[in-house]
Amino acid sequence: MQTGRILLAMTCAAVLAGCAGGDTPQLMNIRSTSAGPDEFGILPPKPLEMPADLAQLPEPTLGGTNRSDPTPEADAIIALGGRPGAGAGLDAGLVNHVSRYGVAAGIRQTLAAEDLQWRRDNNGRVLERLFNVNVYYRAYADQQLDQHAELWRWRQRGARTPSAPPPKENE
Repeated sequence: MQTGRILLAMTCAAVLAGCAGGDTPQLMNIRSTSAGPDEFGILPPKPLEMPADLAQLPEPTLGGTNRSDPTPEADAIIALGGRPGAGAGLDAGLVNHVSRYGVAAGIRQTLAAEDLQWRRDNNGRVLERLFNVNVYYRAYADQQLDQHAELWRWRQRGARTPSAPPPKENE
């Protein structure tokens, strides 16, 4: 009888230890809670350039911008065919270009509902509800991209991959 109680106590302890909260991967939480630098907020400056006429240079202002300051929003608008600074509202040319194949109303809510249904159908959500276990990664495991295999595939086809680590000696 004493052995059964000890075995039951050890089993309960093991189950509770498995439920202990650890470091959860932050992939799904894109808001940083740390005081460290934001790697997406660091943008390299534009290259310096000499204007044809020095009279084109704006008058320097304290706390103002300069020609080498990065302007990612304006650069994206130009890349998509719009005009930066077209007014307080949205640039009509940009809106027309990005919505040329149609716009689905309520797309965020639709995707959230479809994602929830996908996870319910594929993982039951019992673990999430009863034991507060996140099954997000398990639900999408079949759709996960193997980054090393994909890198190898591109290298085999002769594509340059300068931002990826160099190939290993045995590859």
